[in-house]
Amino acid sequence: MPRSNRPRRPGKPSAQPGRKAAPVPEIDLERARAGIPTRESAPDGEWSVRRITERNAAKDYVCPGCHRVIPPGLAHLVVWQEDSLFGAAAGLAGRRHWHVNCWRTRSYRY
Repeated sequence: MPRSNRPRRPGKPSAQPGRKAAPVPEIDLERARAGIPTRESAPDGEWSVRRITERNAAKDYVCPGCHRVIPPGLAHLVVWQEDSLFGAAAGLAGRRHWHVNCWRTRSYRY
């Protein structure tokens, strides 16, 4: 008996003419942009600022600007100094979570 060359398992949707392709999930641009830190220059140095969305905020943090708790589910910023005196790794290790408004309205104390 000759061998059948037809696959026994369903193949790719595009390979079968009668089937429709699976819907492509929509890209969440806000989530994609949230992971990319931006650089900000200030009189006290260069800072990297990363937005944390409500979806990704899972723990309690204390804001260094107002000393209040940032609860889970609240959008906020993670900020670290790029030009730290002890190097970039030390700046990243010293990152802090800020309320968006506290970071925007912070006063520079020199």
